[in-house]
Amino acid sequence: MVSVAATPATARPRLGGVVSLLVAVLAVLAFALFWAVDPDLGVFWGIGIAFGIILQRSRLCFAGAFRDLFLTHDGRIMRGLLVAMMGSTVGFWLLMTRLVPDPSFGTLPPGAHVTPVGLHLVVGGLLFGVGMVIAGGCVSGTLFRVGEGYVASMVALVGILGGLSLAAHTWNWWWTHHIAAMPLVWLPGLIGHWWALVLTIVGLAAVYLVVVWWELRDGPPMPAPAEKSEPMAFSVRDHLGALYRRIVVRGWPVWAGAFALAVLNVFAFIYDHPLGVTGELSAWAERLTGLVGLSAGPLLGVDLFAGCNLAVGDGGWLTSAFTLDAGLVAGAFLAALASSEFKVRTPRRPSRYLQAVGGGALMGYGAGLAIGCTVGAFFSAIPSLAVNGWVFGASLAGGAFLGTLVIRRLP
Repeated sequence: MVSVAATPATARPRLGGVVSLLVAVLAVLAFALFWAVDPDLGVFWGIGIAFGIILQRSRLCFAGAFRDLFLTHDGRIMRGLLVAMMGSTVGFWLLMTRLVPDPSFGTLPPGAHVTPVGLHLVVGGLLFGVGMVIAGGCVSGTLFRVGEGYVASMVALVGILGGLSLAAHTWNWWWTHHIAAMPLVWLPGLIGHWWALVLTIVGLAAVYLVVVWWELRDGPPMPAPAEKSEPMAFSVRDHLGALYRRIVVRGWPVWAGAFALAVLNVFAFIYDHPLGVTGELSAWAERLTGLVGLSAGPLLGVDLFAGCNLAVGDGGWLTSAFTLDAGLVAGAFLAALASSEFKVRTPRRPSRYLQAVGGGALMGYGAGLAIGCTVGAFFSAIPSLAVNGWVFGASLAGGAFLGTLVIRRLP
């Protein structure tokens, strides 16, 4: 029998498999090194890896969830996120009833994303919503697309750091004139644990129904494309190959990614605190501006509540927040390599760079002002039974609507 040399088309997936295996080994070694320094570093590195894999395989972008509602009346991602938040709410509630058995004393559960409710959330949410649509992704979406090789997302990340730095420089004004006087509103402290759980689940279910109505108001949506069927398996190897393709090579359904993200968020809270990604980015923004003598200096009040606080960047670079964010990028990189989806992608139009950095700057300032992004101030705040999550989420929707009006006019 004459042997046939591998063509580039067949060699590339094999090479990608070898490289992805090498990256996976390096990720495990990094986990061991982080764990040796501090178990928290290792745990949040692992959480970050899982976070990046989930987002990359399911294309679970928070910006897309809001944007698609207004651009195409497609609510699949948003519906998935709402169901995930319902699941996270139950998990968070079970934990918080143990952490704060009697909420009437005014004690807040440590780590929960409960922050002041005020105008800053509205302004921050609107700016963030506009920015994430213009930039083409939220903060977590930007990080996982950096792992996929998107150059525009790398530029957007620069804008995010700039926006966070600007937010740090104006934070003390906002704190003195507004935020310091705003209340921390945790629903169990007002109506008890049980009613807070019921009210939050009912609220999320009501939003789910509104999303379904919005999708169907112009007729039934287009059916999802049929998946390619797997060939019949005749051996254990065939079964394992089919499982590998289903999990590693093919994209995950939105509902699967949302479920996995809910489980991961509950696990993160059980270990220490819910998911959030902007706190460490703000610390890096402060470190970078400090190199050129533009440090924001001490920030008032940021140590009084949990969440993705603006950070001053003086606690050292090796933190659990750093390993979480770095792990998110690494997990997305690993998943993109394993599925042969990694590719350095540059925008076709130079104006896309300006769009990315401008949208990123709006996101960064909005996240700094609202004390979190779509992950911490929305996805983790509402299950924390905090009113600030609802205010920020509604403002995000308004900002995303405005953002879609903007991008419709862009060339």
